[in-house]
Amino acid sequence: MRTKLRYCLLGAIIAIPVALPSQIRVNQVGMYPHQEKTAVIEGKVKAGKVSIVSDATGKKAVKPRLLRTAVSPWSKKERTVIDFSSLTQPGTYTIRCGSHSASFTIAADALHNVTEATLKAFYLIRSGMPIEQRYAGNYARPLGHPDTQVLIHPSAASVGRPAGSVISSPGGWYDAGDYNKYIVNSAFSVGIMLCSYEQNRKYYDGLSVNIPESSNRTADILDELYYNLAWMLTMQDPYDGGVYHKLTTPNFEGFVMPKDCHQQRYVVQKTTTATLDFAAVMAQAARIFKGNTDYPDFSRQAANAALAAYGWAERNPRVLYQQERMSQQFKPAVSTGAYGDFNTSDELFWAATELYLLTEDPLFANLAEQHQPQRFSAPTWGNVASLGTFDCLSHPSKMQDVLKTQLLNYCDSLVATTSASSFQTPCGNSRRDFGWGCLAEAFGANGVALLYAHRLTGQQQYLTAAQQNADYVLGRNATGYCFVTGFGSLSPQHPHHRISEADGIDAPFPGLLAGGPNPGQQDKADGNLTYPSNQPDESYIDAMQSYASNEIAINWNASLVALLGWLEAVSK
Repeated sequence: MRTKLRYCLLGAIIAIPVALPSQIRVNQVGMYPHQEKTAVIEGKVKAGKVSIVSDATGKKAVKPRLLRTAVSPWSKKERTVIDFSSLTQPGTYTIRCGSHSASFTIAADALHNVTEATLKAFYLIRSGMPIEQRYAGNYARPLGHPDTQVLIHPSAASVGRPAGSVISSPGGWYDAGDYNKYIVNSAFSVGIMLCSYEQNRKYYDGLSVNIPESSNRTADILDELYYNLAWMLTMQDPYDGGVYHKLTTPNFEGFVMPKDCHQQRYVVQKTTTATLDFAAVMAQAARIFKGNTDYPDFSRQAANAALAAYGWAERNPRVLYQQERMSQQFKPAVSTGAYGDFNTSDELFWAATELYLLTEDPLFANLAEQHQPQRFSAPTWGNVASLGTFDCLSHPSKMQDVLKTQLLNYCDSLVATTSASSFQTPCGNSRRDFGWGCLAEAFGANGVALLYAHRLTGQQQYLTAAQQNADYVLGRNATGYCFVTGFGSLSPQHPHHRISEADGIDAPFPGLLAGGPNPGQQDKADGNLTYPSNQPDESYIDAMQSYASNEIAINWNASLVALLGWLEAVSK
């Protein structure tokens, strides 16, 4: 066992042990008194061999019930699923089985701290401003990437802004492990958090995470989203309404701090997908920020920007981002994240939906109907139709019945797999559930969908399923990791994240969600990684070099904020 320094949201540094995975897999952060509670033990175990003891009294707290012996569809490993839902008394407890043990907590605000940290992480990854000690503790750092001298890349040139023109585009969030800023991913990240906020205003309005804006009258989550939205506004060409795909260096920076980065930064090619995503989220934000006295002009600015962006996309319906082809045509060549997407129908549906809700113009209602999805799929940066579905289901719409049926059919198909799953979850039961960013794009995003199903129907099965997905992310999984940095008895120490690697602090930023098991193991080809397993749900390695399984990203954190915050809200 070794000790790592950890960061406390109050600014203190405390030490916690970092151990090998327990053979008992359980949510390591916290469970609510009246939610379903299960744990998974590696191997086949008889119920009588398992005990649950109160840490306060040292006495047995409940007799766990054996649910089943589950067999992995891939590794064929046997695992024992136990249930102790009858235990409702808040406190800390220990599960014991032979020489193995694992601790867990029951509390009325079980996920408050991890929700707070997951949202606070966005402040810690802000670009273009100093991160101050009074808000960040040990993670304070000087300003990096002011982005006041950004060049128009030749691929982005227009009559009003020829190649080489200098623009100012400060602020926003660093996208992932790198230092670039991407419109497609920013729009999705803001969009899914706004969806959760609109459903749970009372909870989020009371959630303070100690950021520079915390003293104003606006909810901290909206302050944080505004910081990124204000940057996004600078990414629109004022001469035609089109939106640049990304702000980037030609190549990824090394693992150095932001202040030590010196590559020239560019805005690159306007695209239809970026412009429609921008139109959608600006319309959504304009509606939600309407009447906000801390940002009195923003709603109007966002509405005008959304309409101008839609106009450009209507005139340019198939301008797609193809980075390799672009780099052959224009210099300097660009090799950073592409966020390429060759289907614009989902972006059109989301944008049309949000513009209709903003303007009530029937033109946008008709456009949304023309592009409505044929089936529901989990919300991801590359498939944003579900964000439009969520808002259609939250406001009067002729499409509501069809979209509700699609959502419930989808959620029912998830729930149906739980009873035979290895980890008592509706996700993680198909090989397709694992891959790049799966903890967000399968577990987090589907958890949000399940919460919408619960809100629409009141049926407990959907809320239980969303909680089960959170349990998986927080420790009840094949790896034994709680995948959120700074939480649990075993969490990532070496994410693929430049600041966490370069800042000289042992512990990474708290509140970051790792991408998770990825059987593609694309980084293995680099020759310096050896994964512990090739099984889909075990293909994870806590190594800085593992961009395939251990990177962080704003869209992943956004999905987790949306899920955890909603779970906290409904627990109240």
